Amino acid sequence: MLLKAESVSKSFGPIKVLTKADLQINKGDSIGLIGVNGAGKSTFMKIFLGEVRCDTGELTKNTQKIGYLPQFAETSSEFTVRNVLGRPYGHVENIRKRMYELDSMMSSGGDIDWNSVTSEYASLGSELSRSGTEDEGLLLSSLKKVGLPEGIMERTMDTLSGGERTKVMLARALIQAEGCDILFLDEPTSHLDISTVEWLEDHLLDSKCTLVVISHDRYFLDKVATRMTEISFGRTREYKGNYSAFVMKKMMELERMEAEYKKYASNKRKQEEIAETMHRDQWFFTTHKTRQKMIGRIEEKEKPETSKEITVKIQAAQKSGKNFIIAKDLCVKLNEKVILDHVDLEIMKNDKVGVFGANGTGKSTLIKALLERIPSTGELWVAPGAKIGYFSQDHDILDLNLTAEEQLIKKIGKERRSEARNLLARMLLIGEQVERPMSTLSGGERARVALTLLLLDETNLLILDEPTNYLDIPSRHAVEEALNDYKGTIIVITHDRYLLDSVCTKVCEVKDKTTEMFNGTYSQMRGRPNTTEIVMDADEYRVLSPFTNWALNRKFAKGDRVLITPAEMKNYEWALEQGKLKRTGGRQRKKVNVDE
Repeated sequence: MLLKAESVSKSFGPIKVLTKADLQINKGDSIGLIGVNGAGKSTFMKIFLGEVRCDTGELTKNTQKIGYLPQFAETSSEFTVRNVLGRPYGHVENIRKRMYELDSMMSSGGDIDWNSVTSEYASLGSELSRSGTEDEGLLLSSLKKVGLPEGIMERTMDTLSGGERTKVMLARALIQAEGCDILFLDEPTSHLDISTVEWLEDHLLDSKCTLVVISHDRYFLDKVATRMTEISFGRTREYKGNYSAFVMKKMMELERMEAEYKKYASNKRKQEEIAETMHRDQWFFTTHKTRQKMIGRIEEKEKPETSKEITVKIQAAQKSGKNFIIAKDLCVKLNEKVILDHVDLEIMKNDKVGVFGANGTGKSTLIKALLERIPSTGELWVAPGAKIGYFSQDHDILDLNLTAEEQLIKKIGKERRSEARNLLARMLLIGEQVERPMSTLSGGERARVALTLLLLDETNLLILDEPTNYLDIPSRHAVEEALNDYKGTIIVITHDRYLLDSVCTKVCEVKDKTTEMFNGTYSQMRGRPNTTEIVMDADEYRVLSPFTNWALNRKFAKGDRVLITPAEMKNYEWALEQGKLKRTGGRQRKKVNVDE
């Protein structure tokens, strides 16, 4: 056992973040720490790191070799890249910290074991001089792995671009994974492109470091984590396996708890009714008191906690013709630099196209060219009947000086204030969240306001740039469900491989200044065997008349309930057209195999 937290609680003023959190971290563990935004994941991690003190509970540490990758990259002008790569948990920094402590002890005098202290000080000094050379090589090697030049080492963090700062923090994670017993990672895949994330996954799997990861990237958790710890309503609950296993086990656990609670509540209510009848009809006896004692001895079952879920329904306008967008030999130049060249695209009605590629390859530029927001050469045709809804990853449609409520009222009018409030509530934006200037809201809250604005328009073409950025897992599920239900055409830029598989019918890779379209999901395109089994949202259908599904070699009887995901829909098209199935409105999560 390396670290252990027992019955940890933490409050910030009247807000209770953690009430009874437990977690034991053993050597070799790879733990995914999950929960909705604000559940207390980062707070719990900082308690382990010693940056935040818990109010109650016990924390046991059997190692000091702890690495940490924070969620946000360092931007201060005070620190160079060299400082950040070794701060605050780097090997050299720890040596210097201990030498400073020993130096203070010797300077103050007092009753100390001088032989022991001087011996340790000399040993540390020798290790420091030796480590300086060793660590220099490690720093340069890590920078090279993430694609940064050696000359960047002495630059301050405020002079770097956002992408360069992200790569510095990634290099820091690689360094710490080499010399730590435990590495804590807080949203390590944020702002990384897919190829970099997949490279990081492989590197972490090859390292022998124990991992604790906070992430909303479900594919990353599937690849890296072997245990999942969920923080919900201040408490922790643990599940063995990766994220997909967690979804299945959590669903089964909730169903079991719901059944047990209903049975308990029904039995208790029945016994209370009997006791009340006995007391009314035989008031001169005390037998009802015996019955009440029996009720008190019934084992109480915990009622499953239910979290509010975001509900998103995007309106689709009247459909247009068969073709939506046609581009031939499209070229985009910015400041005389060619960003995209010889781009050929044909996007048809009802296509759901996922656009991905490395950072800086021109994905957002492609979208802006299709929207005719920047000039391009070549042929570009957009259907005259296209009613376009656009979601920018920068949320540039938002006025950050307005509140969320004011932003919606500006579009729909003051007389529809209650409708604006209702729409925001559907996105779990209530109270002060809708009354504060949007400049004070989190990235996830701003994303939800921007998505709410999309609800107000009837569109038949959605163009979305990183719509799931900053959203927690339940919010991502809600957005994916809405996109699956949307009856129009979708073009979505994303690094979210889960979204590429669960929503998109085509994927388009932007690479080497051009595009390559593939009919199918991201997993089918890549042919990665470890990503062919995924969890998707499935609609429930009731069988109205018996039929045989020859594609699956399976018979269905009248009254059967069938869960069908978007990936399986083709196998049931005939039965739906013949009226053999009827949608019930129910929806569950289901694990499916995606054919390569």
